[in-house]
Amino acid sequence: METDIEKSLKEYIKNMPSLPTSVTKVLEICNNPQTSPMDLNHVISLDPVLVGRVLKLINSAYYGVGQPVTSLARAIIMLGINTVKNLALSTTVIGQLSPQKKSMGLDLEGFWRHSLCVGVAAKFLAKKRGIDTKLLEEYFTAGLLHDIGKIPLNAVLSNQYMVTVSNADRERKPLTLAEENVFGINHCVAGEIIANAWKLDGAIGDAIKYHHSYEEYTGNNKDILYSVAAANRFATLSVIGFSGERHPAPLPNMIWETLKVSRDVFDEIEDKVNAEIEKAEIFLKIGHM
Repeated sequence: METDIEKSLKEYIKNMPSLPTSVTKVLEICNNPQTSPMDLNHVISLDPVLVGRVLKLINSAYYGVGQPVTSLARAIIMLGINTVKNLALSTTVIGQLSPQKKSMGLDLEGFWRHSLCVGVAAKFLAKKRGIDTKLLEEYFTAGLLHDIGKIPLNAVLSNQYMVTVSNADRERKPLTLAEENVFGINHCVAGEIIANAWKLDGAIGDAIKYHHSYEEYTGNNKDILYSVAAANRFATLSVIGFSGERHPAPLPNMIWETLKVSRDVFDEIEDKVNAEIEKAEIFLKIGHM
């Protein structure tokens, strides 16, 4: 039976702006293996905001191409279809889920910096493991958006969420348990409501729904999900940003065994992750264009 809290969350999410038609169309055509850069160029060119985001990203330090790129078609070819898809999705979601009023329960600047760290760390972990470079941005986007379920909890139940974060810290327990104690649900459930409403399926939707219940997961995106779970723990313990969590649960051996890396893998790439976070902040900036 649906609780009053779930009803309130669904009402809040229902009243949020939906994803723009252009972004929905980008996601749709990018899922077609026959899509060409010109197909993508045609859709994006109809949305000046999205055009600006693509050009700003290709000319940022994140990609460091040198000579300025002013052609949308050239930018799409240089970035690749998958990267453009993830750019369109991530920057739009950031824009839609960043309320203007200051939140009491969760500092959104710290929240997005944590999320950014998880995305960067998941991407670097995938790169270190030799994952196809065409797939790396999927790891980044899944990490960047994994915690979006905290946004409606924080917005709808701000005072209670502040208490929840405090309880988790004082009792030295994972935030998900504190959320369940106070609300009866956790941010993964709230995130699933958003993912379903916006049709964020595949690896990104799975990371949002299962990054704290990975042992229950039986889908096809285990590699990305486990990478995000590992990166999330790294970001939390490194105190890069703050998402309300200080005492994450230990990760089981199956995570490291599946990824074929040791538990200290982030010690080897920590400096690279920290340097990349500064450049990746462009995603937060263009999300508010």
